[in-house]
Parts: sequence; C-alpha cells; structure tokens
Amino acid sequence: MANNDLQIEHHPPSGPLKPYVKTFLFINSNDGADNRLLPDTSIVLAFRLKGNIIDKSHDAAQSLSTSVITGLRKSPRLLTYAEETACLLVIFKEGGAAAIFREPLHELFSKSLSLNEIIPASQLEQVEEQLFEANDNKQRVTIVERFLLSRLDEQCADQMIAHAIQKIKQASGNIKIRVLAGDMAISLDPFEKRFRRITGISPKQFADTVRFRNLINQFSLTESLTELALEAGYFDQAHFIKDFRTFTGMSPQQFFKTETWW
Repeated sequence: MANNDLQIEHHPPSGPLKPYVKTFLFINSNDGADNRLLPDTSIVLAFRLKGNIIDKSHDAAQSLSTSVITGLRKSPRLLTYAEETACLLVIFKEGGAAAIFREPLHELFSKSLSLNEIIPASQLEQVEEQLFEANDNKQRVTIVERFLLSRLDEQCADQMIAHAIQKIKQASGNIKIRVLAGDMAISLDPFEKRFRRITGISPKQFADTVRFRNLINQFSLTESLTELALEAGYFDQAHFIKDFRTFTGMSPQQFFKTETWW
C-alpha cells in the first residue's frame, strides 16, 4: 500500500535502456513512514541516498544495505522509512534485469541481496560516491544509467520469453502454463527453467502475480467477494481468500478498506 507520507518522483529511462527499465523512482520520507509493497513482476535495484530503511518482512527486522537488488516474491514486503530518508529505485521491465546481471535471477526470489555481493567493490563504491555528491535527481539518474549501460548485454534478450510474458499479461494471468509452453513450441520443463532464469520467477508464479495485480486494479466496491473470486478464476472462495492473504497479507475485506496501494 502506498503511504501518503512518501513523496514519489518518476524519471523515464533514456533510449538505450527503454527496453530494460520501466522507470527510475525516487522515494523521499521527511517524517518517517511505513510501506506495504505487494508482489509485482519487476526486479528492483535500490540505492539509499540518505537515512535508513528497515525491512520487516521477516521474523528478524533488518536495515537494508546502501545498494540492494530485490527479487520477486509471492507475499507482501513491509518497509519502514526513517525520518529524512531518500532512495532511488530502478524498476526493471520483466526480464530486463537479465541483460544487466549475469547471476541466476531466480536465486533472488523473496530476497534482497546487497549489491556488493555481485558487483566489484571498487565499481560500486564509485557509483555510491557519485550519487552522494550529485546535485539533483536528474544527475543521479544519469549516474545510474551510466552504470547500467556499462553492464548491458543486449545478447541476453530472450524474445521467446518476452512473447510469453506478453501473452500472460494479455490473459490477465488466467492462462495454463502447459498450453503457453505448447504455443511457444517448447516442452514444459525447459520452458519453465528458461522463464525462471530470465524473469526470476516461475511462469505459474508470474501469472498468479499478474492475475492478482489485475484483480486489485480492476476491483469495484460494488462487487461481492464471490464475484471477485470468480473473476480471479476461483470456484472455491476459501482457496481464493487463502491465496489473497498470501498475496496482500490481509483478507479481501480488510485490504479494500485501504485507499491506495502499490
């Protein structure tokens, strides 16, 4: 859920990065704020510019490193921003991070990994120092774009997986993965492995995320819970409520009482 105490600022990527990056997102918290992030289909790279961010998604709360990469997940993420905290997020397009990072992205599932574990320390320190010394957000975007372009490998683009992602989105997540693999003229097992390597998540989990995201975005207060479950492809309301709790951390009734969400 988006917290109204957080100030948000979007910057579009430059031409060479448009196939890989959705947006550069600046988040600023003057007075401190809590934020519940729903599962999404984008891997995120984050640079903390000042302050402190605590991840409360696990049993033991922990402060995030200055630079982290966060994989996809099937449950919400709970973050607390301290007073005077600011960060820059790189929101990748689905599959886009695979052109920047060679590491198997599915190993990031439900994790936030300090960037110094996969980037040479000297290179990361240079980027962090430049961000700290930058005069404005436009300059910070330029610094991060230069870093991403230095690692970009366009040969990593996978057109088959990009097409599969598009078909899942067009179906609002209501699609059978075995049928999808058949449409791609590939057997199920290699398709799933290839999909996980490129996106960081299995095609079934990806489709579930798209389905719930679409459901939440299209929800109308005039709908009943039964209608909501049927729209999501469920015929068992109890199963739907269980999966909805996993996705949002709340029951549907609790969740839709909130005004905004991410």
